[in-house]
Amino acid sequence: MKRAKERYLEDVAPKLKEQFQYQSVMQIPRLEKIVINCGVGEAVANSKAIENVVYAVTQISGQKPVVTRAKKSIASFKLREGVPIGVKVTLRGQRMYDFVDRLFAIALPRVRDFRGTPTKGFDGRGNYTLGLKEQIVFPEVNLDQLDKIRGLDITFVTTARNNDEGKALLEHLGMPFRKKAA
Repeated sequence: MKRAKERYLEDVAPKLKEQFQYQSVMQIPRLEKIVINCGVGEAVANSKAIENVVYAVTQISGQKPVVTRAKKSIASFKLREGVPIGVKVTLRGQRMYDFVDRLFAIALPRVRDFRGTPTKGFDGRGNYTLGLKEQIVFPEVNLDQLDKIRGLDITFVTTARNNDEGKALLEHLGMPFRKKAA
């Protein structure tokens, strides 16, 4: 099986150019970055929770994540400004394509009752967000190192101009979208 970057250059780009009748190779949509985000609401009460999530996201992405902090205080959530409430990491270049390979080939097939990714995660500009309920679908994460199973959001940021172009790009790269019931 070809790696994601070679697959994009050799197969996906020519197919997209033909499908959407692009005049220039610069018009062909491509993946710009992938953002992995994991919110940790209980970090307000349990400061150890952030360390466990940092470990998991580091294992998944191969890159150390940034701890996100609360922008303002919300009394009903017992939240103060500046308190850590999540982690995020932005993947670009080769690490991004390596992550795409692992996500499509290894992690998504390990999701319980997996029938494909939903098609309603597009934002209108060709970017796609996918939510996973468990980070343990990635084989890199050691279950013994975690205090609790958490979910995470994966956002694919593309240079596509609309949802159709973004969906075509991700489909050609190997994203297993859910088939509509006939």
